[in-house]
Amino acid sequence: MNISKIQQRVLHALAQGGHIRHHRDDRGHLAKVDCVTRDGWRLDACDIALFRKLKERRWIASRAGGPYRITRDGIEAVRAQGDNR
Repeated sequence: MNISKIQQRVLHALAQGGHIRHHRDDRGHLAKVDCVTRDGWRLDACDIALFRKLKERRWIASRAGGPYRITRDGIEAVRAQGDNR
């Protein structure tokens, strides 16, 4: 499966224990997304368009209204690297 470099970077961060937080505006529309690594650093590469692509492909999912995390499909899609957990 073809995955862009930015998608690859975000999925690796999520595979290592990171998450994506989404923020909505007063009308309930998606206003901002933040990809946070397990160390607390924020990735600037993650934007709303990338978030929607990852969600559309079902590589990320949210449970019980919590932050978005990588799914099994996302783990299988990402290329293996030595530092993935």
